[in-house]
Amino acid sequence: MTGELWALETVEVRKDYGDRPALQPTSLTISAGERVVMVGHNGSGKTTLLKMAAGLLDPTGGKVIVHGRPSGSAASRRLLSYLGDTPTFYDDLSVREHLEYVARLHNVEQWEERSVRLLDQLGIGDRIDDLPTRFSRGMRQKAAIALAFVRPFSVLLVDEPFVGLDEPGRVALMSLVATAQNNGCTIVVATHELSYAADAPRVIALREGSVAYDGDPTTTNLHALI
Repeated sequence: MTGELWALETVEVRKDYGDRPALQPTSLTISAGERVVMVGHNGSGKTTLLKMAAGLLDPTGGKVIVHGRPSGSAASRRLLSYLGDTPTFYDDLSVREHLEYVARLHNVEQWEERSVRLLDQLGIGDRIDDLPTRFSRGMRQKAAIALAFVRPFSVLLVDEPFVGLDEPGRVALMSLVATAQNNGCTIVVATHELSYAADAPRVIALREGSVAYDGDPTTTNLHALI
């Protein structure tokens, strides 16, 4: 059933690039408050699926629905925060200015206090007035994490979050994700790191654009599936 029942729903959604399918017709439902880890090698369709859910890619067919709202609509964008695998920033804005921009778009009160707390937790509080375009890969990822968490959301989509992160950054991110889930948010993390999926209650494995497995990671050999 399509509607408010599901935090995230895909209905025969697919994506083609010319005559090359990036994602085969896929139907999935993810409940509110659920944590799902999506695994698969590069090119398996993880990023394509998340970007369509975030409204950053138009499906070739089918649809994605976020809490009953079409993906990409203003209503769905208010509910969903997306942390992509390749952080991008404005060339002339500092970390503080990026955070202020995102926070004010979402009517966040006391945004500056929240921003400082996030950056301190991520270990880059002393770089708040620097340009993130000049950061290392890992520091850009930390700034992007702060941008994803400075705003309210009901659904969080995270794509390859650990690339370039040092161990303190990984710990901080996992703590932020756990807090968001404890507050009732739906979490979908896409990664090629199967070790991260071990503790997830639900894993979706993608292989060559199709769902190869959807269920408890302890009941199957994920290495063999993908």
